[in-house]
Amino acid sequence: MVENVQESIEKAKVLIDALPFMQEFRGKTIIIKYGGHAMVDDNLKRQFALNVILLKQIGINPVIVHGGGPQINKLLDRLDIKPSYVEGMRVTDGETMDVVEMVLVGKVNKQIVGLINHCGGKAVGLSGRDGDMVCAEKLKVSSKKTGETVPDAPPELIDLGRVGQVTKVNTGVLESLYMKDFIPVIAPVGVGDDGEAFNINADLVAGAIAGALSAEKLMLLTDVAGVKDKAGELITSLPVGELEGLIGDGTVAGGMIPKVRCCEDALRRGVSKTHILDGRVEHAILLEMFTKEGVGTEIY
Repeated sequence: MVENVQESIEKAKVLIDALPFMQEFRGKTIIIKYGGHAMVDDNLKRQFALNVILLKQIGINPVIVHGGGPQINKLLDRLDIKPSYVEGMRVTDGETMDVVEMVLVGKVNKQIVGLINHCGGKAVGLSGRDGDMVCAEKLKVSSKKTGETVPDAPPELIDLGRVGQVTKVNTGVLESLYMKDFIPVIAPVGVGDDGEAFNINADLVAGAIAGALSAEKLMLLTDVAGVKDKAGELITSLPVGELEGLIGDGTVAGGMIPKVRCCEDALRRGVSKTHILDGRVEHAILLEMFTKEGVGTEIY
């Protein structure tokens, strides 16, 4: 009996410790990029849903942007469509775009919405095409190799098909939803001037939406602990002004570069703080939001 009371007291202390953070973030908007292992492990998926529901329950406005690359590749493989990449970006012709939209909007989005609703939340699934929320234009990429082989030649433009970049975010739909206590879940598909769909990197969509909503925080869930220094130690707090130096000396490299660039862009658009979190850690969102130590890397 005494042990049970002591255990309850410890739980109460945790809630009291979290109270200042709850008060600080009440009424604020938090953008969460949902991806990686947290999207495939059943236990982590349920925890993610419960974390998001808890945020909404205490007056915080979570907005979720999700990826789905592995799921897209799985269906492409079943349809015998060979994926093609240029500098890490998926070449998206018309046929591939149909698959991308089918998987992201028709399957992955609805699975996340269904899970949140099943766990007691009120989620609504959207794509960037709904209400012209995420307006986009064709992403133009130039080859770096041309200048290396022929120094005086202009860079060669590479056609990635319907791969887009965000030009504008119309926030009306989102504001209406979270004022009615709904949790928006957004697939990273944008709409062009011609009304056609664009495949857009989910990190970039999350960053653009965070800026448009003047979000308090942008959180990117990943499969790594965060940004690490040369010795492999986690950098828990990082001023945005130090990013260029870390990229230049190779400390930040590979797939971490677009993530820190996304954070940099979000901060420039007015987001207060950005975070790169290890989505494999149980309750990573709550640990970052409601503890002094936090988890992952905060870029401010």
